[in-house]
Amino acid sequence: MMKLELVALAIWMASILGGECKVVQFIFGDSLSDVGNNMHLSKSLAQASLPWYGIDFGNGLPNGRFTNGRTVADIIGDSTGLPRPPAFLDPSLTDDLILENGVNYASGGGGILNETGGYFIQRLSLNKQIELFQGTQRMIINKIGEEKSREFFQESQYVVALGSNDFINNYLMPVYSDSWKYNDQTFIAYLMDTLDGQLRKLHGMGARELIVFGLGPMGCIPLQRVLSTTGECQEKTNKLALAFNGASSKLLDRLSTKLANASFKFGDAYDVVNDVISNPYKYGFNNSDSPCCSFGQIRPALTCLPASTLCEDRSKYVFWDEYHPSDSANELIAKELIKKFGFTRVDGTKPPASAPSPALAHSPALAPSPEG
Repeated sequence: MMKLELVALAIWMASILGGECKVVQFIFGDSLSDVGNNMHLSKSLAQASLPWYGIDFGNGLPNGRFTNGRTVADIIGDSTGLPRPPAFLDPSLTDDLILENGVNYASGGGGILNETGGYFIQRLSLNKQIELFQGTQRMIINKIGEEKSREFFQESQYVVALGSNDFINNYLMPVYSDSWKYNDQTFIAYLMDTLDGQLRKLHGMGARELIVFGLGPMGCIPLQRVLSTTGECQEKTNKLALAFNGASSKLLDRLSTKLANASFKFGDAYDVVNDVISNPYKYGFNNSDSPCCSFGQIRPALTCLPASTLCEDRSKYVFWDEYHPSDSANELIAKELIKKFGFTRVDGTKPPASAPSPALAHSPALAPSPEG
């Protein structure tokens, strides 16, 4: 009888332990957070599928990240002990993998608005990403049931990081109707109204711990500088980023007070990124106005290509290409957000082994030439 009781106790303990939900992340974003979704959008013109993207990550081959190494979300997740969520469109994604690691829906060229980034042909807008998340929820409910699914999704952490494309690849381009239908104030109001509905929808689907990343000084990305007549930052674009951040912060505060059990936060790193760009040497950089990966004197080179020339030391450049920060800059931004929010680790695990090797990321001797 004692033996049967022990067996019954062991089965009960196993069921209890097996029923515990792991804390994972669900990431919604654009090319600053994309980890491979666009690689599986065969018609998309927003791609990071060729060298030298990913050169300082894992095996050094392109992996869909629009930088040489890690994204800000990668670094924050590593620092807090959260697993890196795989791309939703990764063919190897399974329900077990979702329960273990979460999912990343971010897509290069995507925006808060459906019309944003239309000339990329294929990209996942935030509305589309939320629609895919609904499908994920149905999959998990079928796997573990409604009650455990509710617990799983409410205990998960959520990142929403979009907005720059809504300006750079929509409002600020005359080919988009939004550029003449709105002025600065009405366009930001349109964005906030749309984002409000999207965040409420995520809350209705279980999102309780959610952070929205703000915009950096978009007018200082190499693309904006090279398109200006002076080579300096475009202040109009920077003012739009600041206005977006101010409106988003107020929106998040309002939603946190109105929505049940919601802890919605706004992650603003504008000031530190602006200071890095203005005073690069103070932070260990020596270039903050041009891309590490460029096509000789041909500017703007809209993407990094195998024929592109790489800078001598990738760790010294704030920008990897015309649009995106380098791994070193992303690390600095992530550390600022971690410090600002006092993020702590969810467990005692070390960052994944696939984090870029400091020896590779910071050694100019290992930076290949285009012929390499």
